[in-house]
Parts: sequence; structure tokens; C-alpha cells
Amino acid sequence: MDIIFERKDKKIIRDGDTVVKIFSADYSKANVLNEALNQALVEETGLNIPRLREVKMIDGQWAIVIDYIEGKTLQQLMAENPKKMDEYLELLVDLQCKVLSKKSPKLNKLKNKMMNKIAECKIIDATQRYELQTRIASMSDHTKVCHGDFCPSNIIIDKEGTPYIIDWAHATQGNASADAARTYLTFHLNGRGDLAKKYLDLFSKKADIPIQLIQKWMPIVAASQSVKGVKEEQEVLAQWANVVEYQ
Repeated sequence: MDIIFERKDKKIIRDGDTVVKIFSADYSKANVLNEALNQALVEETGLNIPRLREVKMIDGQWAIVIDYIEGKTLQQLMAENPKKMDEYLELLVDLQCKVLSKKSPKLNKLKNKMMNKIAECKIIDATQRYELQTRIASMSDHTKVCHGDFCPSNIIIDKEGTPYIIDWAHATQGNASADAARTYLTFHLNGRGDLAKKYLDLFSKKADIPIQLIQKWMPIVAASQSVKGVKEEQEVLAQWANVVEYQ
């Protein structure tokens, strides 16, 4: 078995033709089962994703087993072939639009998830949390499948050139603009403001969604992201979350 990724609360290993995500003993059982359910529900939409094989216990720890996809992430390809950046961005946006074209009525609702995240947010005060929750409540009730962390590192291109979308832990049903705002934020947090701008313009054009609507979600997704507690991100996220009308 080869370790692909490891951090405090989980590790991901390759076991033959499968990937096993093993969670820490104190990790929420409900969150593990919800992630497995997300994977199964998204599978049913027909999107090209690794298949869920099983959910089981390994030495007292919950684990999710899915197909292993041999290939490189879109993030790796972007780093290796910078001259193809526009082509890769186009692929990213096309895949995201395909995801957003799907429906899955049993997925959790994005607005509910965001409401809960804002309530937990510590980088802004009560008045600012109220402002963001009021904004969420005013947003349209859409039912599009939203990945929740759609970024180049979550797309694997296999040897035949077929793209697979991975990591559905944060999947919900809701507003496409929120999903785009999350992708835009990820580019910024990775120090790629140049790609963030290109991505935003391209997504707005292909999805036929005004940039202003995506910008309205940016403080919300920033506050939501801060709940993860990544120290080096907190200052930047606090600045984004503090903006009442994103400029």
C-alpha cells in the first residue's frame, strides 16, 4: 500500500485498483457516511467520477474505498505545461459547467451548509455574520449539483485523456455562483490571482452568469473557508469576509 496523502484527521492510500481514505478514530461518523453518500448520489448523475466500492472499519477507524484513477491532476499538468494554461482553464470551466448541469435532489442544500458555516466563523463579528447570513437567505434557491471544492487538484486526467472529478466530500445542491466563487477563491489562496481573473471571466461567459452574482458569494465562501482553521489563510479570508459589497 502506498500513502498518497496524509494529514492529522485522515490519510489516503492506494491499495491496488482502489483508493482507501482512512479517517482518524475521533472523526465524525456522520461526516464519513455523508461523504460516502455524496459520492454515491453524484455517481447516479452520470458524471465521470471514481466509483464508490465500500465503506468499512479498519482497526477501529472508518474508511471509504473508491476506484483508483491512474493519471495526473490538472494542477500537475498546469505546472508542467504552462503554455497550455488557457486550454486547461477551458477544460476546467467546461467540466464545472457539466457538473452544474446535473441535479441530485437528495444532496444537502448549499444555503443551509453556508448558514451553519457562517455561524461557526470566528474571524468576523456577530454583526458581520448576520449580514452574511441575511445575504445567503436572499439568494435564489437553485438546485444545481455543486462540487464545493472544484479546483485543478480535484481533476485527474487518465492516460487516455479522460477527466475524472474527485473529492465529493463538500458536494451540495444549490447556486452555481457559489461554486464559482469557491473556485476563484482557491486560485487566490494558491497565489494565482492571474488565473483567478481569467477563470472568472471564462466561467461567467460559458455559464452565462454575471460576474456580479459570483462576487456576491465571495465574502460568504471566504467566511466558510475560514472555519477549516488553516492559520496561513486566516488574514486573507478575514479581509474577504469583511467586505459587505465585494469590490
